[in-house]
Amino acid sequence: MKINKSKIKILLIILLILLTTGCTRTLTDKNNRAVKNETTGQTLTKNILCKPTNEETKKIYKKNKINIKKLPECENFKVNSGKYEGLWTGIFIKPLAFILIWLGKNVKNYALSIIIVSLAIRLIIFPLTKKTAMQSERIKKAQPEINKIQKKYANKTDQESMIKQNQEIMLVYKKYNISPLSGCIFAFIQLPLFLAFFEAIQRTPVIFEDKFLGLQLGTTPAIGITSSSFYSYIIIMLIISATTYFSFKINSTANMEDPTMKMMPTMMTIMIIITALFMPSGLGIYWATSNIFTIIQNILIKRSSEVNGKV
Repeated sequence: MKINKSKIKILLIILLILLTTGCTRTLTDKNNRAVKNETTGQTLTKNILCKPTNEETKKIYKKNKINIKKLPECENFKVNSGKYEGLWTGIFIKPLAFILIWLGKNVKNYALSIIIVSLAIRLIIFPLTKKTAMQSERIKKAQPEINKIQKKYANKTDQESMIKQNQEIMLVYKKYNISPLSGCIFAFIQLPLFLAFFEAIQRTPVIFEDKFLGLQLGTTPAIGITSSSFYSYIIIMLIISATTYFSFKINSTANMEDPTMKMMPTMMTIMIIITALFMPSGLGIYWATSNIFTIIQNILIKRSSEVNGKV
């Protein structure tokens, strides 16, 4: 069973093109230092999509000679507002920002709009993520046989033995209907979504100026834990940490007999926690929502496979 490397290269090239056409730019002062809102501690974005609603934020942009008069009011923002900034912004950022703004106006809270849109997207891509989850369950069932083959060839490093080992493993993959490439589907989807939410939050003042249960959506937990609402930022970090760990744990297909592989969920969780400390709280809400959906989805699929005896 061969992985089509040409398709992977095409996907990577497309992703690279999208990611290099338009991105968030940090607002800097005349000394090239990042400009922050002193009240919220948030580092502000230069290429915002619509006008700020907070008077203090407006003054900061005016002081740093950013002409916000030409920008539309956030409540009037449309997908085609502003100038063309490339495929990435036109296809991902602006449509997502428009949906978040429209929904936020109707539910009266932009954090709730992030949660709702996150769930809606996960439901839309459910057929794809379901395949990935089912693939994980198949690999777990096939793992004992794969371990047996690997032990069989553990001390054989000649080319002929390596070829035979790969052939036997591929037969196990065929037996359990495992496709090596299908396990990468969710990764290809997750990264663009994560980056799109990050930019939509950072570039939309009406979102990053909003609050939810003590959280300033544009403020990072690293800054927020020094504020009077520090407990809210601690709680969101705990939720992100727990859901990330269980999400990696439940999705893990690694050889659990290997001590290094056993540590993988923990190491990945630590990396995400460090990243989450320095990303907007609004993005943390998206990440936690996505994790919770993944955990519930995979638990249901696992229970279904145990009841039916197959995946």
